[in-house]
Amino acid sequence: MTDTQSKIAAGLERAFAARGFAEPSVEDLRDAAGVSLRTLYKYTPSRAEMVLAALENRQQRYLALVFDDLPQAPADALEAILARVGQWMETETSHGCLFHAAVAADPGSDSLRALLTRHKAEVAAKAAAATNLAGAETALLLIIEGLTQTWPLRGRRP
Repeated sequence: MTDTQSKIAAGLERAFAARGFAEPSVEDLRDAAGVSLRTLYKYTPSRAEMVLAALENRQQRYLALVFDDLPQAPADALEAILARVGQWMETETSHGCLFHAAVAADPGSDSLRALLTRHKAEVAAKAAAATNLAGAETALLLIIEGLTQTWPLRGRRP
């Protein structure tokens, strides 16, 4: 990915996270990406491609924050993962999962559903590997998703 593509994807991610998928106009998205309309369309030729680019950027950032440099001890790794998901929710998206929101905004999109599925599978696999809980991917994903989906209602409260 080029620097321009990264810049566009990061700007689009910020715009969609802040304003949802329906509200921002193409001009708003261009401004958020910090490029000309021509450049925006060169790298993301449709709104659907803009959403996918934003979510791919989000995927990379989320996985890096939650799973990079985890403690080696499985129990410590699990504690760190949950704390980092809480940190992500507190600082990045207190209103829920952007991947789920994208699918809700365009439920007929096979590419969005595939990206959501891939994202959640990767989260589950990384959590299981880090915690030495192979075979518990679904249970770990349920815990992480529970934290993500209840955050808008409960925040950091116990």
